[in-house]
Amino acid sequence: MQALCGSPADNDSLWHDVRYCTQGIAPPPPQQKPDCLKVTSHYVVLHGKPVSPHNFLLLPSCRITGIECPFIVTNDAANYWDAAWENARSGGSVPVQFPNIGLGVNSKGARRLNQLHIHMAGVRASTQRRLQELEATGRVAFQPSQWGDLQYQAAVTGTLGSGDRTYRVLRLNSLDQNLFALLNRYVVVRFGLDMADQTLVVVPKTTPAGGFAGSFYVLNSDASLHDGTSTCDHLLVYT
Repeated sequence: MQALCGSPADNDSLWHDVRYCTQGIAPPPPQQKPDCLKVTSHYVVLHGKPVSPHNFLLLPSCRITGIECPFIVTNDAANYWDAAWENARSGGSVPVQFPNIGLGVNSKGARRLNQLHIHMAGVRASTQRRLQELEATGRVAFQPSQWGDLQYQAAVTGTLGSGDRTYRVLRLNSLDQNLFALLNRYVVVRFGLDMADQTLVVVPKTTPAGGFAGSFYVLNSDASLHDGTSTCDHLLVYT
């Protein structure tokens, strides 16, 4: 898998950050040592850039370049999405201080750095409302096998100025499954797409009072969709 997943000897700044947090190996100058907000055997949590109370990153502690790495769809991969939620939620180790939380990963072509990183950030209230409206009108899939069906593809407006983008929308009651594996099986393989081109976003559903409603909207998009996107940046709020 090394060709797609990278080598421990690679010179990537995020990978240097992970090595510092997990092994104490200082990054090469002029790169600064990162703030290791949380370190486990499976992942580390860092500040995102720009630094804000709702911009964090969760990165695997092993070498994984990004969403294209075949290892992440196997049973041996850690559940990075559930870990991101458990850290970002209210009461978590690194809570995202924003009314609505969003988690996201970019496609290979949309990212700047080549160590897999899940963004832990915010989403606008209008994005949350739109997803709940789609669910209420039967536009959200409840089974992963239905994820890519046409009726569950919908436009969602994200951050100011980004316009509507089309996403495949699924609702799950928990993040106990490997989302990368679900995406690969029920969207990428099913439609003959490339995993490297995919973006994936998770938006926890909220109650009217703003608490966690006990389920998650899982959004996927790529350039094969009309008005599709390969980046999670249209939905997430970092600053």
